[in-house]
Formats: sequence, structure tokens, C-alpha cells
Amino acid sequence: MRTELLMTFLEVSRTLHFRVAAENLFVTQAAVSARIKLLEEDLGVLLFDRANKRLKLTAEGHKLVKHANEILTMWQKVKQDVGVGDASSTQLFVGAMMSIWDMVLHDWLQKIHRNLDDVNLFTQTYSPLELRKQVQNRMVDIAFLFEPPFIDDIEAKKVATIPLKLVSTQAADSIEELENWVMVDYGESINNQVLKDFGDALNTRHHMNQPRIAMNFILEAGGAAYLPNQMCFTELRKQKLYLVPEAPTYYRDVYAIFLEKNHKKQIIEDALQLFPFIRG
Repeated sequence: MRTELLMTFLEVSRTLHFRVAAENLFVTQAAVSARIKLLEEDLGVLLFDRANKRLKLTAEGHKLVKHANEILTMWQKVKQDVGVGDASSTQLFVGAMMSIWDMVLHDWLQKIHRNLDDVNLFTQTYSPLELRKQVQNRMVDIAFLFEPPFIDDIEAKKVATIPLKLVSTQAADSIEELENWVMVDYGESINNQVLKDFGDALNTRHHMNQPRIAMNFILEAGGAAYLPNQMCFTELRKQKLYLVPEAPTYYRDVYAIFLEKNHKKQIIEDALQLFPFIRG
């Protein structure tokens, strides 16, 4: 099974950048391009729109994200069941919404790597509905959501409260001075509160569901967006971004969900103990 093609595709779909994907996969950019081209040839479709030098998924690419995650998850479970993997290690399958990966999960994965030597990590990105299904079907051990489901056999724990600050690439004295506002999707409750608080002053030009992409976008094109405080900390110190005075701060809770009856529950609880609870 050519799993490296699917893994490369998922990394490019996450970063929307061949060079960054290559760095994350520890391969050359040429290797990433070749793998994507081979996958497109095998499927007979274009997975990425390369027009205007801005990479984005095609309709077919969006469809493949879900299937690629499921195929890789199933393949790893098959390897585990037939004994290909290390018998002394535990495979931990982690799923999350794309925006949550950017906000808090990267550091947590590093802590697992450093502290839980017997854990092998496998990560996937899904929609909230798919995450709940994947947990119930035992395809994902831990999933991270903004809104926990009320399901009898699923346990939910709040692992972080993330402050969201309004920042702009230009110093502004008031909200009315902001241009090129990017609306980042942090879930329905936050989105509705932003609309309620800003009303007609909110002149949204773009909508994005990934804070990292929104931040990179406004840093290049100029503009304003609500971003996680810890994500834009360095840019604020370097004065590449500025806090907008008197703008309200919002707080977004992140929950971990997992099956109550899971033979990996001790590993799950140990992993969650390493989670940095963020508030401020």
C-alpha cells in the first residue's frame, strides 16, 4: 500500500504549501511534488488548484481528505492486529478539527513524544460530526472538539481555554479603522458573539477556518483577525501585529472526548495529564 502518497497528500492539504509540507515530512520539496503528481495520476483527477500561486484543494481533493484519513487509520490498525508493530508499544490515534491542531495540539504531541516512550502517535483531521463517529467506531482514541457531544458512552474533559485577541497588521485606535477583516471560524457560539458585539462595524471580506492560515494571510496581505493569543505572541512582540484597543477578548474551550470503556483508557488519561491548560 502506497501510504506515503496519502500521508504526503494530507500534509500538503493541511499546510497548503509544498515547501512547508516537505520540511514537516523531512523530505525534499521535489519529492513532495512527485508524490502528489503520482497520486493525481493514479486517481485521474487534480487534487490541488495551483492557480495564482496560492495552493488550495479542489473539490476532489476535499473528498480525498476524509478517505485518506480513514485508509491510513485502518491500515495502522491492521498492522497492529496482525502483529507488525512493536508489541511493547501502544498506538494512540488522535483526531481533531483543523483549527484545534494549530491552536494547542502541536506542543502537546511533543510532550507525549518526550514523556511516553511506549506510545506511537497517529493523527487525523476530521469535522466535528466525523470525529464523534470515529470515536464511537473506535477508529480514533482521543478527539478534540469545541463543543462536546452529549452521548452516554463518550467521556468529555475540558483541556484548554484559549484566549482569542483581535489583532491587526496596522496599529489602529478603533475598530472602525480596521480594513480587510478576516473572519476565523471558532465555532457557532464564538462566531455569533462576534457578530453581536460588532454589528455593522464588522466589514468581513474573507472567511477562514484555520487560525494559522488567517494569520499568515494577514501578515502578507494586511488586515485584521481574531487569533489565539499564544499563536501570535511572537508577531506581537516584533510589532508585525498589533492588539486592537478596547476590542473584547473571547475564550474558546477545547474538549477531549474518548470512549468510557476503552482498553487504552490509562494511556489516554496519562496523555491528557500532559496537556497545557491555557488561560489568560
